[in-house]
Amino acid sequence: MIQDRYQLAFKLYPYERSSDQDAETTVRHPVVVMGGGPIGVATALDLGLQGIPVVLLDDHEGVGQGSRAICFAKRCLEIADRYGAGEAMLQKGVVWNLGKVFHDDRKVYEFNLLPEAGHKFPAFINLQQPYFERFLVERVREAQAAGAPIEIRGKNRVDSVTVQDDHAVLEIATPEGPYTIEADWLIGCDGASSPLRKMMGLDFEGRVFEDSFLIADIRMVNETFPTERWFWFEPHFKSGASTLLHKQPDGIWRVDFQIGWDVDRKEELKEENVRRRLDAMLPGVEYEIVWTSIYTFQCRRMKKFRHGRVIFAGDAAHQVSPFGARGANSGMQDVDNLGWKLGLVIRGKAPDRLLDSYDWERIHGADENILNSTRSTDFITPKSKISHVFRNAVLDLAEHHAFARPLVNSGRLSVPCTYDGGPLNGVDALHGGPSRTRPGSPCPDAPLGAGYLLERLGGDFSLLTVDAEAPETLEEAGIGVRRVALSTKDDPSGALAQRYLGEASQAVYLIRPDQHVVARWAFFDETSLRTNLRRAIGRE
Repeated sequence: MIQDRYQLAFKLYPYERSSDQDAETTVRHPVVVMGGGPIGVATALDLGLQGIPVVLLDDHEGVGQGSRAICFAKRCLEIADRYGAGEAMLQKGVVWNLGKVFHDDRKVYEFNLLPEAGHKFPAFINLQQPYFERFLVERVREAQAAGAPIEIRGKNRVDSVTVQDDHAVLEIATPEGPYTIEADWLIGCDGASSPLRKMMGLDFEGRVFEDSFLIADIRMVNETFPTERWFWFEPHFKSGASTLLHKQPDGIWRVDFQIGWDVDRKEELKEENVRRRLDAMLPGVEYEIVWTSIYTFQCRRMKKFRHGRVIFAGDAAHQVSPFGARGANSGMQDVDNLGWKLGLVIRGKAPDRLLDSYDWERIHGADENILNSTRSTDFITPKSKISHVFRNAVLDLAEHHAFARPLVNSGRLSVPCTYDGGPLNGVDALHGGPSRTRPGSPCPDAPLGAGYLLERLGGDFSLLTVDAEAPETLEEAGIGVRRVALSTKDDPSGALAQRYLGEASQAVYLIRPDQHVVARWAFFDETSLRTNLRRAIGRE
């Protein structure tokens, strides 16, 4: 039996009796988050940093075991940085930008995910999910010490949820017996098997792919591979129909073997059988096995993410295959989208219908991920003889001809979502403005002296001006807007001008608290700004 040797499953929040268990009447909380994975902790952190009381309920007492999700994209790290955890993740993670694709024993081509400079974070880091979770929990502890009203309750399992018009009632089991609480808002972050979803009689729609992948996390005695993403189609070492190799922190390497649908999982997970595959791939290499698992994958989502006072996020709302690293990265974008909207609604600064835009925007994001993930999976695991012939013909062409390389799909890697056509998007009056900063887009970073642009955006509404005049502050419908005044002289590299001006000589941007563009103009237009701000908070 392979023993898990990761020392990451700390009891970060061991069970403690809460005052709610001794209360004479049922206590109601503004927000309850169900699930203590990375998405649940990030949700609690987002709301708590806004000063909104939040209780997180987890049936465990800390982070899980095994590497699980390992690829965290630049946008995910930018979100974590806004919460104060990005630097720790970057320092611990393994940075990579280069990927290589092989067919049999031949390299088909290689790609660079972030060829341009001027970003605080790289395209990706590899970091075991337990570390990612731990850094978020540690940031929660720092926020609690500074007065943030966040409470994490370990060994609090939700056994029953009753949804009312204006709240939810939760029956909770603990080591000391059951108790009941109420929540004005309940956020379901309880994973792909979501007990909350099942309690409410809700389900997923989509595809289940009939294939299995064996994960092996190993520690090599002598590392023989560079810090890159390597993917083999029909590898010459015959350990699987495809194989993926990634480096992680602590000298750990992740290997994924495609082993087929009709397999005996118990047999495949025996150490001697795992070693048989690894030895064929790594002849003569000494290694230690630290964790193994088998997974199948699905591309599915809920029909709606919002159900009155209950809102779903992360894997509880949508699932994709692991190829492209779209699971946890997409979940963090859910949190980024939901947090500021729910905060405004709870504080009475926005109407309840603002939360319907979470449903629209993140379903848009989920559908984009599902489309890309499905295409990746269909290319990696051809479903017919003719599709297999086509796939291999593309690989053969790509080895020699650049035009074929975009057709190779070993997992279209996670990119930030642009909410084209979104209900909160405003005007685009910047003629010749860059496509990448159109309304609905996340703001790309840019260097500013010793710092970066995204360090100055987010958390509230801001008015970004580039070589343009505007008031320093403005208020509309109880929402304050602060100016971030920049000049292209602040960035000699030209990245600011390229990403925010394009062909224009100056620009004014209204930016949401989640660093997405609401609207943009060539000049400050107070009337239009106020109209677009009201639209962005659901009042227009």
